[in-house]
Amino acid sequence: MKDIQVKKLIEAEKKRQKKVINLIASENYVSKDVLEALGSELTNKYAEGYAGKRYYGGNEIVDKIEQLCVDRALKLFNLDPNEWHVNVQPLSGSPANLAVFTALVPRGGVMQKDGTTSITGKIMGMALDQGGHLTHGQKVSATGKFWQQIPYGLDQTTETINYDQLRELAMKEKPTIIVSGYTAYPRIIDWKRMREVADAAESIMMVDMSHIAGLVAGGVYPSPFDYADVVTTTTHKTLRGPRAALIFVKRDARELNKKIDKAVFPGLQGGPHVNQIAAVAVALKEAATPAFRKYAIQVVKNAKVLVDELEKRGWRLISGGTDSHLILVDTWNDGKKREPLVVTSATKAEAGAGAITGKEASDRLEKHGIIVNKNAIPFDKRLPADPSGIRLGTAAETTRGRKEKDFKAIAKKIDEILRK
Repeated sequence: MKDIQVKKLIEAEKKRQKKVINLIASENYVSKDVLEALGSELTNKYAEGYAGKRYYGGNEIVDKIEQLCVDRALKLFNLDPNEWHVNVQPLSGSPANLAVFTALVPRGGVMQKDGTTSITGKIMGMALDQGGHLTHGQKVSATGKFWQQIPYGLDQTTETINYDQLRELAMKEKPTIIVSGYTAYPRIIDWKRMREVADAAESIMMVDMSHIAGLVAGGVYPSPFDYADVVTTTTHKTLRGPRAALIFVKRDARELNKKIDKAVFPGLQGGPHVNQIAAVAVALKEAATPAFRKYAIQVVKNAKVLVDELEKRGWRLISGGTDSHLILVDTWNDGKKREPLVVTSATKAEAGAGAITGKEASDRLEKHGIIVNKNAIPFDKRLPADPSGIRLGTAAETTRGRKEKDFKAIAKKIDEILRK
């Protein structure tokens, strides 16, 4: 590379990645083949439109690449192309979710006889502080500005989804779409119960499986495809691909797939990133191998070991553990006192010897080469910028070959650093 400044920065980042323990739940390490596709001459091609229906010439090869990606996506999740459609063009997860809502959720409201306005476009999604994602209708997101979010949360005792309460809320609000699949929920989601809730409320069932897509592909997490109408996913987390996204849509009389395709293009995007689509195709092929299944199994094994070892050392894990790659740790206290918003010697003593805010925990761990992210925990009373917990994930370090014994050592190191 002739640009020495950029080259040096890239080399510095490569060194940083190699020397740290990466426990960011939404990150992973791609293969050299994925990187090669991303950096290929495909970057040069503009391919506005869909395969066979482009607005530019010279796309005969690009069409084959996009179709290959489509075929591999359907095959990986055992989907019949006559029953499921997949759009492989979304640039990342947030635009993918926005495209679904743009296509399927009405905007605006209806004036009532009493002069009030009834919002017609309702998205029912988990509240951000309970584990939901920004793009599931949160107010700070475009999805919360264009539509009304009906937030749902967790049972305060179990810190898991209460499906009966969820059903009651859905029946009352009648949202257009109900979103499940979350950014900070470590447990298995009961897709069948979610389907029953959606049917009762006459809502579309959407699943955002961004965090768990690789685990679903690897057979260690239940598949949502038997129940969902729409499934979105990023490809860079447990699926171990490039930064990109996929939208799977069930084919039926409603023709949701056609509406969503139009929302992606021309609604929200111009030409797709062909190099990105090729890299996704490479990652999908890798995810279909026996080696990837072994990887997915190890990801969950490592997460459970990390949970066990942290619990032994007195740390409280949200919901008591994990069924996936993701772990939420209450670093502030045992969950009985969450009122203090400012750490002082007095409040720290009251909370216990291990009391530490999520931000402080994240900063301290990073100084010792362990990368995590601060994270709100359910019913957190602390501010989002300095919450009561941290989020951990095992996907990236499992890619590097770490196994149970390694995660026992990592848990020990985390405990030693946070209790200094």
